Amino acid sequence: MLNMNNIYLISDIPGYPPQISRLLSMMNYARHTTLEATKDLSVNQLDFLLDPESNSIGALLMHFAAVEYAYQVETFEKRELNEQEMSIWGAAVELGERGRAEIRGNELDYYVGKLNEIRNRTYELFKTVDDDWLYQEEEFWYKKQANHYFMWFHVFEDEINHRGQIRMIKKRLKV
Repeated sequence: MLNMNNIYLISDIPGYPPQISRLLSMMNYARHTTLEATKDLSVNQLDFLLDPESNSIGALLMHFAAVEYAYQVETFEKRELNEQEMSIWGAAVELGERGRAEIRGNELDYYVGKLNEIRNRTYELFKTVDDDWLYQEEEFWYKKQANHYFMWFHVFEDEINHRGQIRMIKKRLKV
């Protein structure tokens, strides 16, 4: 689905309605730049911590997958992550101390595989809805209304934000 010939186009994607196509175009570009920022990193580089309170690049990559999965569950299934899902994704959702302890020792391919697995599920889920679905509203943060469009914008906005952290960590790698 990541068509490098169209990576700089926010446009229609075959099989998806126009607004969902544009949202996916933006998500695809954000993911492309994340993958470029982490290309060829070693396990030691993926696990590197700037200080005892920071997150590793590997943990941030898992966070991207976890956030996307959580929004799949929230927006398509209308529920929060259950206990079993939190046992899988909790460290990546929370980051911090738990993330530092549990997310380490993995090759880049492991993280890219998780990112691809979750993104492929996103592609399939978006095939089941139309553009009107993006505008459906529900209570969200601070008991304010948000629509699915905003929620999915937040998925890649969060990735872009943390990708800045990844780039900063890369500049300071000492391994």
